[in-house]
Amino acid sequence: MADGINRFLGDSPARTVIKLVVVSLIVGFVMSIFGIYPIDILDGVRDFFFDLWHKGFAALGRIGDYLLLGATIVIPVFIVLRLFNSRA
Repeated sequence: MADGINRFLGDSPARTVIKLVVVSLIVGFVMSIFGIYPIDILDGVRDFFFDLWHKGFAALGRIGDYLLLGATIVIPVFIVLRLFNSRA
């Protein structure tokens, strides 16, 4: 079992934890320099999904408009073609 865990982590658990702590400190320091905080990231993700949700329904409305516009041409042409094929 320990071999499977080491294979999954890429190293021993203790060394992996040390690596993660060091990388977390470096990334946290860089984010602090640029004024990026975890709550900003969470708010950005939340806002992204809210915008996607609201704009997604607007896109569906436009798709419906395109569908009706195309159907005004496609359906009559389909019916005419079917009528000509049924006589042959």
